[in-house]
Order: sequence, then structure tokens, then C-alpha cells
Amino acid sequence: MGMEVALAELERVQMQLLQRISKLEHSHLPSSPSQNDTVDDASTDTVSRLSSVLSSKGVPDFSFKRVPSDYYDWPLEARRDALSAASIQHLCKSIVLINTQAPANVVDCTNRNNSKYYVVVVQYTARFNADAVKNFLYSLNNGSIAKKKFNMRLAPEETSMELTGYGHNAVTCIGMKTDIPVILDEAIVKLTPDFFWLGGGEVDLKLGIRTSQLIKFINPFIVNCSSN
Repeated sequence: MGMEVALAELERVQMQLLQRISKLEHSHLPSSPSQNDTVDDASTDTVSRLSSVLSSKGVPDFSFKRVPSDYYDWPLEARRDALSAASIQHLCKSIVLINTQAPANVVDCTNRNNSKYYVVVVQYTARFNADAVKNFLYSLNNGSIAKKKFNMRLAPEETSMELTGYGHNAVTCIGMKTDIPVILDEAIVKLTPDFFWLGGGEVDLKLGIRTSQLIKFINPFIVNCSSN
């Protein structure tokens, strides 16, 4: 009888150990889509504000999802799974560009066709081509501005923050402090399904949105400005 009690106790201890191991393993794995629930509109000021901006502009199909703090250390496949994105090609980012060779009278974003700054939305899987943007802007101005007056470079982080109101890894083209013209990479427009993910205004917040609705809302320039 004593032997049976000892075996039962051993089995109980083993089960506890297995449960602890399972919990530890789970805590080191990327969260599954079901655990990254859509954030309530009232969850944060950012979500509430951007939801209001999108809704007021007639954009019904969008979703916010919170991601873990080490999200940017994950491979793209794990990020895709965490967001329930259709593919890694559906993971995108917004970057702020500055025209370092702009004429002296071009100091802000007043002229959409010849702005000091642009926000480019591009896929994480793509290689951004700054020369393609330079050539596009040169053509957009019908050659009236010398091509050497266009030199698009990544804006300093403090400049990006000042213009958009968003920090590193949090930049989104929605609800920016400054009305910066947006360039949407043509590759994103060709995605199927047409629902992609980009920054949501906070480092650990992502925004999913339907491409056609985003285009109608922000009226971006659509430019072939990347390669895979």
C-alpha cells in the first residue's frame, strides 16, 4: 500500500513539473493570433484617436493589435502569425524621407508635388529604391526642377518624430501631426487580399487596414519604388 501511495505522489509531482515546463515553453513562443485580440477603441489614447480619424473619414475596415515588446526581434513569419496577416508581404512600414537637395524655398510640405518631406509605405520584404522616388518626383514636376534638386534620404529620427508625432517603430501614415504627402509602394496595391498591416502609432501597436480604403482616405502617390 505504501508503494502505491509513493507512486501516486511521484506521478502528482511529475504532472506539476510537466505543467510548469509547458508554461515556460509557451512564454518563450510568439503569441498566437487568438491571444493577440483586437484592441478596444478605448484601450489607449492612440487607438481611440486613430480609430476616430479613420471612422470620420469613412474607413470601416481596420483593426488594431497589440504585439509583445520583442516583436521586432522575431522573424517575419512569426510576426505574420501574430497578426494573422495573409503573408509576410502584407507586413509594411512607414518611413519619413527628406529631400536633402531641395531648393532653399522648399522647407515644408505645402507643395504636395515638391515637398521637403514624404512618407513612404513599403513592405518589410522589399528593398526600397530612393532613386525611383527621385525619378517620380522629377517627372511629376514635368522636368521644371532639376533632377539634382531631388535627393531623398531617410529623415533623422528626431525630425521624423517632430513631423509625425510618432517615435521609432511606431510611425504610421494615419493621424500624423503634419500633413506629409504619402507615397504608397505599388507592390502593396497588388497584394491579395487587399488588407495589410503597418505601424499603429505606438511601438507595440499594429494597424491593419484595407488598401483600397486607405488609398481613398489619404490619396497617396502610388509609385513602383521597391524591388524584392
